[in-house]
Amino acid sequence: MKQAFLLGNGAMALGLLEAGCQVLTSYPGTPSSEILPETVRFAKAADLNTVIEWSVNEKVAFDNAFAAAISGKRAACCMKMVGLNVAADSFMSAAYIGNIGGLVVISCDDPGPHSSQTEQDSRFMARIAKVPVLDPASPQEARAMIKTAFEISEEFQVPVMVRPAIRICHARQNISYEELKSNLTPAVFKREPTRWASTPKFRFLQHKALNEKHLKIAEKFNTLVPYNRHTIQPEQSFALGIVVGGVPSAVVSDLCAEFNRTDIPLLKLGAPYPFPEGLASQFMDACDRVLVIEETDTVIEYMLRDRHKTWGRLTGHVPMEGELVPEKIESILNQALVESSLPPLSDTDSTKAGFALAASLDLPIRKPTLCPGCPHRASFYAIRKAVPKAIYPSDIGCYTLGSNLGGVDTVLDMGAGITLASGFWHAFHQDGEDKPIVATMGDSTFFHSGTTGLINAVYNDARFVLVILDNGITAMTGMQPAITQGLRVDGRKGNAIALETIVKGCGVDYIQVVDPYDIDHTIDEIKKAHAWALSPEGGIAVIISRHPCVIGLRDQALPEIFEVEITDECDDCGLCHLRFECPAMVRNSEKKKTEINPVLCSGCGVCLHICPKHAVQTVS
Repeated sequence: MKQAFLLGNGAMALGLLEAGCQVLTSYPGTPSSEILPETVRFAKAADLNTVIEWSVNEKVAFDNAFAAAISGKRAACCMKMVGLNVAADSFMSAAYIGNIGGLVVISCDDPGPHSSQTEQDSRFMARIAKVPVLDPASPQEARAMIKTAFEISEEFQVPVMVRPAIRICHARQNISYEELKSNLTPAVFKREPTRWASTPKFRFLQHKALNEKHLKIAEKFNTLVPYNRHTIQPEQSFALGIVVGGVPSAVVSDLCAEFNRTDIPLLKLGAPYPFPEGLASQFMDACDRVLVIEETDTVIEYMLRDRHKTWGRLTGHVPMEGELVPEKIESILNQALVESSLPPLSDTDSTKAGFALAASLDLPIRKPTLCPGCPHRASFYAIRKAVPKAIYPSDIGCYTLGSNLGGVDTVLDMGAGITLASGFWHAFHQDGEDKPIVATMGDSTFFHSGTTGLINAVYNDARFVLVILDNGITAMTGMQPAITQGLRVDGRKGNAIALETIVKGCGVDYIQVVDPYDIDHTIDEIKKAHAWALSPEGGIAVIISRHPCVIGLRDQALPEIFEVEITDECDDCGLCHLRFECPAMVRNSEKKKTEINPVLCSGCGVCLHICPKHAVQTVS
């Protein structure tokens, strides 16, 4: 046996290979990003012939995995929960059609949210699609559930979702495992047009068959130990029972053990959908009240039949938003116990005590900001200088932090930097106003979901400047390789795709490439692009702002290091903080001037061009 102290994402990677997954696809997104590279690591170490790819987006990832599964192979795709929105069309349809080899969808939720635009609950998506879902409570359980998911998927020929939340993905646990072995199933595709290319009439029949499968799966889930189980013995009765799923089930179990509360029965639902009615009814019958603690929404709470007995989000006992961290769960339990005339776990409110302690430390509040030397900072500075009164639609990525620089006005979802720019143009143009608009989008996001919006904008004669921020890497989600570099996730060579080629193929005539470190030139080119976009013969103007990521590609990003200082010419005007916001530029309140923190300074030298007093100089 081997042992490793793994992230939950690493444990799931191990579980995928142990279960015989032969094809794994993904698009990176926190908290799911480490699953795929960890699978690469394990597969390489064991010399497994596993197909592993970063796909261009989640819909593409799902379709590739689905094709492998209907060819008889075990396949999986992983993504974060908002990525499942992108894959939803295929996800819903695949549930009707079914699969031959096992098909597992790992959708990682982000209650909080910590790095997402919503707190949506993937279990609802599974319910809409009528896809069974498993909800792990620990990294080890997530690993084990993947094997179960493949088995259920093949038994019932339906995709199965494994839904780990962020505390599963990014927790660590000691994992024991045996040497991985290759288990290659040959691909066989049997033509069956009424299934694989089914028309609406056949989809009706497939829906009927899916509903029948659900009844059987729900019955299976009634006895799916250890994932679904309760602690009540025959003839027992209780004033209050707790129904839990996912991460909260581990927290509640730990709290009950810590405070020796054997008087609180637990119903754990690690496989909550299709809902195990029989098991839930046994538990409900033995309790006067039940409290449902689940993340992130009310899936279990809705499915419990007796509304008069059930406490949870809908009754105000559990917050409707936010992550259920241990101290919050302790507070929830204490309230429910007191309302049930039972002694609380403790007399101390950990939540209030924690906030009081944090407040007493008087810690400085630091908002997230772009890294020192980040080329995006220079790009946003140039955009603001070139077109100061524009609307600035942007997108999902590191560059969302351009909002700190006044260069981001909207962030909706991936691809909306372009589509909102187009919408703004038409809304103002309808009123006879040619509103200046400069949209921003990263290179990875452009390939993910920017092309269709750009084609639409060109076709419908929108007029704005699009700045594609090309740093040669997918930085925000963990430095995954970029399509433009031609490097695949396992180190093999891919076919690099140039942004210029795709932009031109979308119908754009005006394309210029700049290096944002050359501030003056970038400002000039954005001004020219803006003028052309609003000219009679103009249209969409695209600026590709290209400079390597200072973290992921440091040697390329910083071929020359500048040692800089701030002279006494600094008059504390604050422009460098308001419009440039480099973490290495720190205001000294006593001296009433800005200083350079040499520990944080990357030596990019861009700040030499931004001070109106020319107070930033190289060290002589």
